Amino acid sequence: MTTLDRDHARTLLTRMILVRRFEERAAEQYSLGKIRGFLHLYVGEEASGVGAMAALEEEDNVVATYREHGQALLRGVTPHAVMAEMFGKATGCARGRGGSMHLFHVARRFWGGHAIVGGGLPVAVGLALADKMRRRKQVTAVFFGEGASQEGEFHEAMNLAAVWKLPVLFLCENNLYAMGTRIDRHMADGGLMRRPPAYGIAAESVDAMDVVAVERAVRYAADVVRDTGEPRFLELRTYRFRAHSMYDAEKYRDKHEVETWQERDPIELFVRRMRDEGIFDEEDRARIEAEVRAEIDAAVAAADADPIEPVSDLLRDVLTEVPR
Repeated sequence: MTTLDRDHARTLLTRMILVRRFEERAAEQYSLGKIRGFLHLYVGEEASGVGAMAALEEEDNVVATYREHGQALLRGVTPHAVMAEMFGKATGCARGRGGSMHLFHVARRFWGGHAIVGGGLPVAVGLALADKMRRRKQVTAVFFGEGASQEGEFHEAMNLAAVWKLPVLFLCENNLYAMGTRIDRHMADGGLMRRPPAYGIAAESVDAMDVVAVERAVRYAADVVRDTGEPRFLELRTYRFRAHSMYDAEKYRDKHEVETWQERDPIELFVRRMRDEGIFDEEDRARIEAEVRAEIDAAVAAADADPIEPVSDLLRDVLTEVPR
């Protein structure tokens, strides 16, 4: 008996493939020198972002980390706007001023892209407080890595969200490594799931290599947050297949560990499930890959041809003229 809706399953798969192929192309463009600075790829973690975004509503707020290209795409920021931003072009979603780690889009309610570890957490609390004061029923979903749970902002944000009863959905993407430090080497209290209850916040742990499980868990948690106006916490257990960043020599984990996790590639796991249920075949896969490739090709070509911001505009939004 089929348990997946064919059209919805195809949408989830297409979004995962879009993120994967976009990140692979971003790595290529970085190697060509068209993207500068740091570049943190989401390869391997696609089910986390795709499942979560599928469960959120358009009016909800989303706050992300510096590994946020995929989340921006899934939120509706176009591949062209994301690629142009990383190219430093004026047509980027932040006019080329933010780059890879500071994607931002007001209309999509995508509030960063935060390069500081844990930096998005207090921003999320502020957004949720604003919604509460305006009596809006939106959820503020904030993504962060398990390494951020060691920062002061994490505890401050969790505490304030609980004390003020704010509609924050804390989404911790636990990929086991805070840069190059494995979680069991920097967390002495037995793991992430012991921390939210200390602030009176309900928590659940989810297999984030399973896009369906993520969507189900985030939808339930978001509904509870929306209905009660109080925070919840989800640990999304995932794994990045690439190094922390393009600068990372990746000497802290062995190839066997990576290969073991790659056997649970979220895209291939979902493809197998769709095939088992008789709602997917190789022609479907080829069609999706071709559509995604064409979209990314167009985004790269457009970003490459786009102009940089003129020098005359460099002080725009930096200084404010004082009325005389």
